[in-house]
Amino acid sequence: MKMRTALTIAGSDSSGGAGIQADIKTMTANGVYAMSAITALTAQNTTGVADVLESTPEFLGEQLDCIFTDIRPDAVKTGMVSSAALIEVITDKLKEYRAEHIVVDPVMVATSGARLISEDAVETLKRKLLPLAEVITPNIPETEVLAGMEVRSEEDMILASRRILDTYGCAVLCKGGHQLSTANDLLVDRDGEHWFYGRRIDNPNTHGTGCTLSSAIASNLAKGRDLSTSVRLAKAYISGALAAMLDLGKGSGPMNHAFRIEGEYGDLSPEVEENGK
Repeated sequence: MKMRTALTIAGSDSSGGAGIQADIKTMTANGVYAMSAITALTAQNTTGVADVLESTPEFLGEQLDCIFTDIRPDAVKTGMVSSAALIEVITDKLKEYRAEHIVVDPVMVATSGARLISEDAVETLKRKLLPLAEVITPNIPETEVLAGMEVRSEEDMILASRRILDTYGCAVLCKGGHQLSTANDLLVDRDGEHWFYGRRIDNPNTHGTGCTLSSAIASNLAKGRDLSTSVRLAKAYISGALAAMLDLGKGSGPMNHAFRIEGEYGDLSPEVEENGK
């Protein structure tokens, strides 16, 4: 059986709601075979990040060599990469293996507010990784950093995204999110501007939404879909995962990535069914 494949290069989330764990769940739910190269281990949960232990550049490079020389990914998603040295390795390997359909989620700050990337890493990200991307998926604060301007309106989203496209050559999916009190996202590419309108779901549990969206986009690109279609389907998937109203943890909890998994293996356990939870 031939199956499309996708690779996530990101940090591990010990609570399972974001990072590598969210990426693998998302890719699996979206019908591609998921692989991972881990940039860092994090000690975190729904209330925050307690500690980060980075991979060495050498070990990250070995992970990528093992993946590309055996099961080549049809698409690649990058997430949390906290140091310039790791970004250097990633860009070198993506170039060496001529990786396709690269989706960059320029993770800089966790949902909890914890800073996840150093200042020099931001500069290396902009200089080396962004020009390799087919699309990047910044939220409003990340868009402001990359564009060098404040974003306070949908008009600002257009101007900032256009500035990023012109500077780095990659398409930009600017996520409206909580900052603009809207679920509307803007895709700017060489073909123009495309708005993706979404309904706001009243769910405080949004841990891992950025990881999930970018992984869903990569999954659809891996299956040969165009960028606009990939974004539309990814937004529909994340809306479904949020609408499932999973409620776990004491802080901003995770989504239900498996909300569409049905049948014998997708049923709730007997104990959970009996307790009505």
